[in-house]
Formats: sequence, structure tokens, C-alpha cells
Amino acid sequence: MWILDSSGRNGVDLWYRDGSVKCRHHDYDPPFYLYLPDPPAFHEMIDALGDQYRAEACTFRTLFGDLDGFSVYAGRAVAEAIGQQTRGDAQLFNVDIRRDQRFMAEQGLYPCGSEGESRYSPDFRYDLRQVEIRIHDPPSRSTMCTEVELVHDRTELLRGREHTVAADLFSFLEAIDPDVILMSQADLWMPKFRAYALDRGIDIPLSRTGNYREMDSRSYWSYGRVEHKSAALIPDGRVLIDTDQSFVYHEGGLDGVFMAARLSGLSPNLASRLTPGTLISSYEVYEAVKRGIVVPFRKSDVEVARKFTDLQDADRGGMMFQPVAGIYGNVDEIDFTSMYPSIIVNFNLSPETLRHTGQPGFLASALEPLAALRMETKRKKTTNPRYAGIDSLLKWMLVTCFGYTGYRNAKFGRIEVHEAITLLSREILMQTKNIAESMGFYVLHGIVDCLWVRGTAVERLCTEVKRKTGLSVENEHFDWIVFLPLNNGFGAYNRYYGRLSDGSMKVRGIAARRHDTPAYIRTMQQEMLAIMATASNPAVLGMVRDPVYRIYCNAVQNLPCAPPTELAISRRISRTTYARRCIEGAAVQVHRDAGLEIVPGMKISYVVRDARTYRVDPEWTAERFDLSYYRGLLDKAWKEISYAFRWGGRDTCGEWKAQKDLWSSEHSVQQPERVADVCLNEPDEHFP
Repeated sequence: MWILDSSGRNGVDLWYRDGSVKCRHHDYDPPFYLYLPDPPAFHEMIDALGDQYRAEACTFRTLFGDLDGFSVYAGRAVAEAIGQQTRGDAQLFNVDIRRDQRFMAEQGLYPCGSEGESRYSPDFRYDLRQVEIRIHDPPSRSTMCTEVELVHDRTELLRGREHTVAADLFSFLEAIDPDVILMSQADLWMPKFRAYALDRGIDIPLSRTGNYREMDSRSYWSYGRVEHKSAALIPDGRVLIDTDQSFVYHEGGLDGVFMAARLSGLSPNLASRLTPGTLISSYEVYEAVKRGIVVPFRKSDVEVARKFTDLQDADRGGMMFQPVAGIYGNVDEIDFTSMYPSIIVNFNLSPETLRHTGQPGFLASALEPLAALRMETKRKKTTNPRYAGIDSLLKWMLVTCFGYTGYRNAKFGRIEVHEAITLLSREILMQTKNIAESMGFYVLHGIVDCLWVRGTAVERLCTEVKRKTGLSVENEHFDWIVFLPLNNGFGAYNRYYGRLSDGSMKVRGIAARRHDTPAYIRTMQQEMLAIMATASNPAVLGMVRDPVYRIYCNAVQNLPCAPPTELAISRRISRTTYARRCIEGAAVQVHRDAGLEIVPGMKISYVVRDARTYRVDPEWTAERFDLSYYRGLLDKAWKEISYAFRWGGRDTCGEWKAQKDLWSSEHSVQQPERVADVCLNEPDEHFP
């Protein structure tokens, strides 16, 4: 039974494909669990629960051991009322688990897989009818679509008046009867489709029952920035994926969405709309239910009191070594594969093992097959691109599993576990640095889970690091790499670019990589990097600076004639009101004036008309732009590239060694290497 979709309204409905798509209903109304430290003190409440609902004494298993309590056959509202009445004394479990996810976990079922197949296998297959809908109208400024490409066995172009295009689109969908619908901006278009259909008394042929599950819109913080998730209408019996807004689909494709559903126990409709953090949390919930462990509703295990010095030693984050800015040839990047999850697994880290290290930890045992699967897909994707999407999804899920150990609302998190992981990672990175230096390597840079080293026999180094740390490592070889400087001359931690041994470029933190860079400037820098990629070493790189400089000159010369849309800046806004005048605040206001509902976390795209007076235009109305403002952005992007040519084709490792020896003689080797950029202010005759 290959489960395509699931829902938990009035029992559980499982939509599965068996020749055709069918639905099987299961009567299922599970209880939540209640623990009271002093049951006689709440005997009246317990009696009332027994009279109004089905409440039975039972024993259930938590992460920290068995508890004697009650199973209560009621909903979330009753659980919340119990929490209020007991003033937080009650411990509640299995209150907010999705009903269909819980049912499948208890029954050993999961979406997007067949019976007898390993849930962790990346080689799953599916035979589903797919259709892709590409809508070219902007949903924020259109009441209904007028130009649509519909791709299935062939491509149909639908163009014309709103009612004609909508009728044709609905007719095609009804005839094709797809199982999977890939639609651009689906979550923004679906409310418009529903309003259009209700106004005309017709049905949208997307849901196989005519019903739609609703997801509310929300803004939230994630890794230091505000994100926004649009509301969604989810059809029954079909998979509808928003190809523009789904992070999971963008990173993993359809295979990634299906793998996310298999692991989390959620329907692919939901899996495609959730963040990697929510997916890893859902995976842990599924694993807990499957193993008979109850899931806490609202955690009450607060952080224990500790000495300030102990907290200072523990809570320090990841280790970083500051690089010396410059260009280096023949550099290897030593990277730990899924370092933090591997630490959790290898060192048996879990909330219940902090003080009972001998017992197997839930987090470690749950993440072990996930980490092994990541190793498998990372190996297989080198010869088969089909695995690349699944590997990318697993990478993001495993990255966020570390962050969730320190999240106060995480079901199976605890801040002490988070601190233990970072402590071990710092020790492992220092150990790796010492191993490299003992084998004659120079460590140029290091950040959390990777080191950049220079030396010979790097394979032997990787073998030794793996043997001593117990963690898997891999390496990438750079023919040359440029570490860019900060304004004070010291090397930036996360701004670099270089040529890999296969001739491709790896870039981080520069304009070509940033999401808010205008297309005109990004294209200029990408063309420069393409020429620089032809240089096999720093000496040859010095010989290509003239053609690279000509690209910059042409970009400056052609800037006044550039289309304004090529200069649009796309930003994710963090707020909707601003205390001071600024360009982003002006952009928010002009979008609001255009009739758009502005919420934190959403993306806006604008063109700066006059930076001095903070005048901007939405991308779709822009006709003019501030030439001097964009010339400044152009020069800034050029400066990132021109820095590579300040060295005249010389490798800066000689200066680095001299400065490092001087530093090491004056400071502890355990301090980050902070060395002045000796060539930063050298005159350059070839460039302004």
C-alpha cells in the first residue's frame, strides 16, 4: 500500500495508490496521557474526567522512565484546561501529535513507501501521474491567471481572458486526473481559485473529495532572521506542491519531498510546506511513538542551576580560527560529514543520558540511521544525480537537529545537550588542528566543522583524523583560494572563493552568492569568476586580470542603459514599521501603498530611484534608478574580485608563515590566528 496522502479529521483517512488512488478510513481516536504528582489533591477533576470522558489509570513510558497516570480520551482543549486548573503541576503527553502521524507510527506505516521496504532506503520508486502548472501572472497583483503553461505529456499554453483560462485549466486537470501537482505560487493562487469557483458555483478539480485542509499563515524567527509562511489550502487525495515557496522542494525536488514524508510520517503535502527543523522534530516524534515513548506537550524540565564559570566554559558555541587574508595555492578543505549529528550518535548524547551515561540515548539511537543514510546518499550522488536532492534534504534536517537540542520548546531537547555538542566539536576541531600540524600541515583557516590546510599527503591526514576522532571526513582540493579581508584588515570568517581541482568555483559570502544582489551585478561577478576559473594556480590567475577588469569596465559603461528590473533588490523584511528613515522602510511603504499586505518575513523586490531622499519603486513599476547608488554596489562587488589581483600572481603563504611564527611566539597557540594583512594597502597600478 503506497500511501499518497493522509488526514486526521474524524478518524484517519489514508489515500493510497493500488492501480488507482483509493481512500481507506480508520476509526481512531487516541487518548492523551496525564501525570499528577499528587493525584488525591485533584480527585474531583479526575472524577469529572471519568464522567465526561473516558479516563483510565495506566502506566506509560517517558524519556526518563515509567510514570503512573491516566489515559484521557479527549482533545487538546481539555488538556489545556487541565494545565490551567492544576497551575502547571500536571504533566501532559501525546496531546498535540497529528492523528494520522500517530496512527501510522503505531501501525508501522509511513507515507510514500511500500510494505516490506526500508523506510531509510533512498532507492524507493513511485508510479504517479504528474502535472506542472506554471502561472506567469503575479499572484499579488492579479485576481485570476491569464497566462498558464500546463506541462504533462506535452505542454499546453493557456492564454486569454480570466474566465477562459480558468475554465480550460480546470478541464485539463479533470481530464488528466494527476496524483502530483507542481504549481508555481500554489499557496497564493489556491485562495483565488477557490473564490473564483465559489463565485461561479463550480468545483476546483484538485481535491478528490472537494474538501481542503487549511494551514494558517505565520511569521517566525529562524536562525536570526524572520521568515514568513503563507496560508495554504491542501487538497485531499492529491499532492500539491508550491514550487516557488517550498524550501524542501527547492532543495530536494520531488524525491526530497517524498523522503521527508517517509521519515517524518507526514503526508507529502505537509512535508513540502514545513521547515527542516519542523521535519526533524516530526521525525523524532514519529520515532518516539513507534518505540512506545510518550511525547511531552509542554516541557517542564528546566535547566539546572550552575556556577557561572561552568556556564562560561560550556556555552561558547563552535570553534573558529581567523584566516590571514590573501590568496593561497594548493589548499585542501577538510570537512566533517554531519559533524554535530555524528557527535550525538558517537557520544550517546540525549537529555536522559546527561546523568545516566550507561543507558542508550533516544536521540542518539533515533539519529543513527539518519546519519548513516546521509553517508550513503552523499557517496551515491557522486555517480548518480538522483540522490543529490535526497542528500540535500538530509543535510538540512541533520543541521537543524543540533539547533533543536537547544530550543526551549523542542520535544526532546535540552540546553545541556546543545552545550555538550559544541564543547565536543571545539575539542575535535582543536584535535584535528593539532594532528594536521604534527604531520607538517599549515592550518590556514577553520570554522566549526572544517579546516583549510596546506601540505602533502592529505589522504593520510584524513585517515588519521577519522581514526582518532571517530568521525567521517572528506576533503576538497583548491588549486587556489582567496580569503577576503574585513575592514580592519583581518581575514573574514565566511567570505572566500576559489578554484576546485575539477575546475569549478566555490564561493561563499560574496555578491554572486548573496540573495539580495541585483541580477546585473551578480551577472558581472559570475562572468569574472568564470574567467578566473580558467587559472590553474595563483601565477596564472595574475595573467587573467586584464580580461576580468574589462568586464568591470563594460558593466560600468553599460550601467546607465541597464533595465531597471535587472537592478531590483530582493530582501526579506524583518519588520513592517521603522523608527528612522531608510531605504528598506521606504520599500515597505511603497509596497503597502500598492495594495500588498506586508508581514514580517515576506520578500519584497524594489529598485532605488534616489538613495539620498529614500525614494524607491516596486520592481514592476520601476522606470528609473539612482546611478551613483548602483555604481557603489558595482564597485563593492568589483572590490571583492580585484582583491585577488593585488598579489600580482604571488602566493601569500610566505607572508602568512612569517606572521604566524611571530604570533605563535607571543601568544598561546590555542588562540585564533589574527594576523595583519601585510599586502592590503599595497598600491595597484592596474586598477583604480
